[in-house]
Amino acid sequence: MSTAATHPPPAAEMRFRWRGVDADGVQKTGALIAPDVSTARAMLKRKKLFIVELAARGPAPRPQTRTIDVTVFTRQLASLLRAGLPLAPSLELLAQAQHSRRQGMPRIVGALARDITRGLRFSAALQRHPAQSNALYCQLVEVGEAAGALPAVLARIADDRERAAAQRAKVRAALTYPVAILLLAIAITAALLVWVVPTFKQIFDGFGAQLPAPTQFVLALSAGAARWSIPLAVVIFAAGSVVTFLLRRSEAARIRFARLSLTMPVAGPLLRTLCAARWSCALGTLLSAGTPLADAFDSLTHATGNAFFDRATVEIAARLRRGERLAAAMRAAHCFPPEVVQPVAVAEESGALDTMLIDVASLADRQVDEKIGTLSSLCEPLVIIVLGTLVGGLVIAMYLPIIQLGNVV
Repeated sequence: MSTAATHPPPAAEMRFRWRGVDADGVQKTGALIAPDVSTARAMLKRKKLFIVELAARGPAPRPQTRTIDVTVFTRQLASLLRAGLPLAPSLELLAQAQHSRRQGMPRIVGALARDITRGLRFSAALQRHPAQSNALYCQLVEVGEAAGALPAVLARIADDRERAAAQRAKVRAALTYPVAILLLAIAITAALLVWVVPTFKQIFDGFGAQLPAPTQFVLALSAGAARWSIPLAVVIFAAGSVVTFLLRRSEAARIRFARLSLTMPVAGPLLRTLCAARWSCALGTLLSAGTPLADAFDSLTHATGNAFFDRATVEIAARLRRGERLAAAMRAAHCFPPEVVQPVAVAEESGALDTMLIDVASLADRQVDEKIGTLSSLCEPLVIIVLGTLVGGLVIAMYLPIIQLGNVV
């Protein structure tokens, strides 16, 4: 079973302005988005409005959604299906319930409901919205439809997405805090060098004595910062713009950057374990749902969010087609930790690969949590050391001549 078949995107939706009267005779106006006039009239009719005027105002912008919107939709749909409600009415109910949020998800859910009503399978309808449902999502839904276990599969997808979102938030918080403190320390140091140190230089010029070496170094650093700060800022901005452009347009640049991120001193092992956990969990979930190993890799190309791991997935799939074992292919990719590859090799021999992959993912998740906790506990002393070294060093260097002058007097 594969989701290789592609489906055309849904028809472009239109923006409509309407004017009507409600059940109490009160005149109302508003705007809505619908695929055609008949659908727009039906949407307004459900609100018990008598339409006086309905006019198209051009194509609607593409719906924008957040990751959490898709997760909430998946959880709610699983709950409705478990309660015994058919798929199409469930989607229509969710589209109406979420419409007041003024987000793109209600439009997408409404389009899914219309596709289901026209006879399209749910997995095929989801493929028409790749920005909200990736290949892994569609593959699992397709497996759930074939096995008659769509509510359970959707609940499992929601669980995995919620766990991944919580883990991303932890990693982001653990990495953002020290980086933010480091940038703050650099900004404070630069401000002291540009605005405060020159004031001391005017005082020291009146001493007529040899300044200590630390003070001379800081004064030279201050002169360089005042002279080169603007050109350096321009160079940094230009370099950042070039890197951003390359990461957006060049697949090779994304792969190099992703590989570099996995070799960073502190964050590298954490990101490597996190990517391995996502990859193992996604593959284990597909295998446990009944997807053949060869077909499962079609849905793993973007499972980790790391371009280097994504390229490794393609290479592993090619090696499997040539007859290699999964563990050997993973070892040849040079991106999986040994504690992930070794259990996979054992599981291949015992025939319990799906269970082992999910267990490995759970173990890797715990390791990520432990590393995040360790990193968080190291942040406070790191902050003290960095700030103390930069700011304290500047203060001491500036006051050394004054202290020496006081000793002479």
